[in-house]
Amino acid sequence: MLTAVTFAKALVEFAGLLLAGQGLVFLLSFGRHEGNPIYRFFRFLTGPVVRPVRVITPRFVVDQHLPAVAFFLLFWLWIALKFWQVVLAHEAGLL
Repeated sequence: MLTAVTFAKALVEFAGLLLAGQGLVFLLSFGRHEGNPIYRFFRFLTGPVVRPVRVITPRFVVDQHLPAVAFFLLFWLWIALKFWQVVLAHEAGLL
């Protein structure tokens, strides 16, 4: 179980880093982010994370804010997984 939680935490970290990279390219492209191939690649990779966020958020949340909402949700999921990982490691006598 500890291995599964560690793996899930690593996936959440990877998705969060992809969203952070997408945000950084957005800031550095000065309004021309849609024509940037690196930004489009990040958008392709973060699509599986951002699409479910569209389903769970209310309609008044603008589509441009969905990556930020996804990053916020991933952050709290990472906190929960880290806590669970520490609890499991403590039960296994690793801490």
